[in-house]
Amino acid sequence: MYSSKEERTKKLSDAIKTIIECIGEDPKRQGLLKTPDRCAQALLFFSKGYEESVEQIVNGAIFEEDHDEMVIVKNIDVFSICEHHLVPFTGKISIGYIPNRRVLGLSKLARIAEMFSRRLQLQERLTKQIAVSLQEILKPQGVAVVMEATHLCMVMRGVEKPGSSTTTSVMLGVFREQAKTREEFLTLIKN
Repeated sequence: MYSSKEERTKKLSDAIKTIIECIGEDPKRQGLLKTPDRCAQALLFFSKGYEESVEQIVNGAIFEEDHDEMVIVKNIDVFSICEHHLVPFTGKISIGYIPNRRVLGLSKLARIAEMFSRRLQLQERLTKQIAVSLQEILKPQGVAVVMEATHLCMVMRGVEKPGSSTTTSVMLGVFREQAKTREEFLTLIKN
């Protein structure tokens, strides 16, 4: 591991310069002179989730509350990098949970989704990581997470199918065990 951000940026920049050369371009061409550094900084931003933890994000924002009805934050925009091709996938996540006398500050749901999305990812893993982390920190009656995303690895290469999207879901607790609860969540996130 590299100890400083400067060391990581330099190593990434050198690697990107090599990539530019390998695809047949001249990294000394005017338009590409600063590209390795810009790209290195962008990659570090795209992967900043590795520098964060759920505990840091939650930061004590769990509150005892006599509430046992569904809490939903929907249409959270996320951007991630596919770990198989290192190209982006973008989408929306909806998160729901039924408290067991503990609620989380609403913005924390979006921040947890953001943290996990800012890593090299698979959509399936991303969806599960969000759900499991909420189950662990809140111990609610249940957690539901649904994500719909477009993957540039399917749009720009491979099968080349613009307009395609992928949906993943993870249902834990009562959302998994009770069809009526699951249906209510899925209906609410559609409207």
